Amino acid sequence: MKILFATNNAHKIAEVSSMLGNGFSLITPREAGVTEEIPETQPTIEGNALQKARYVHERTGLDCFADDTGLEVAALGGAPGVRSARYATEGHDFDANLRLLLHNMEGVTDRRARFRTVIALIWRGEEYTFEGIVEGEITRTPSGAGGFGYDPVFVPEGASCTFAEMTAAEKNAISHRGRAVAALVRFLHEQCGIR
Repeated sequence: MKILFATNNAHKIAEVSSMLGNGFSLITPREAGVTEEIPETQPTIEGNALQKARYVHERTGLDCFADDTGLEVAALGGAPGVRSARYATEGHDFDANLRLLLHNMEGVTDRRARFRTVIALIWRGEEYTFEGIVEGEITRTPSGAGGFGYDPVFVPEGASCTFAEMTAAEKNAISHRGRAVAALVRFLHEQCGIR
């Protein structure tokens, strides 16, 4: 079954595709003819996910889903939050975002943070949302070459290394996106009668 994932982020597509399993194949917005930038102008993570899903659904008519993720740091009042991808600049500059986060955390002893993902699904004309949260803390220096975004500075609760030091399978098993995608997959498998 084909389903449109409203992202052009190759990391996310690979991560989610591996979790959906063989019963599904992902279509990107470009493959469906949506080549313009998909808007993310809402003040919440949930709002952005719904906005992106509605945008591609209106243009393609296809069943689709979109996600939005934020890193919420306790000592920064929940920032960067909904602005996580554009924390330092408007251009999704992961390195600049990481540098700004570590700069803002200098001298801070409370390192608690959480990653939160919301997936918005439009399925057979109805809207659904699924959430995944993973608690953890921010390291003082980046470590690891895997993953993307803030992965090199985030150690999930119960782990001794950052997301960037884990294999993709290890990260997917416990990550925020992994948890949200698992809820999405359970729903889709139930809807399609896949065991």
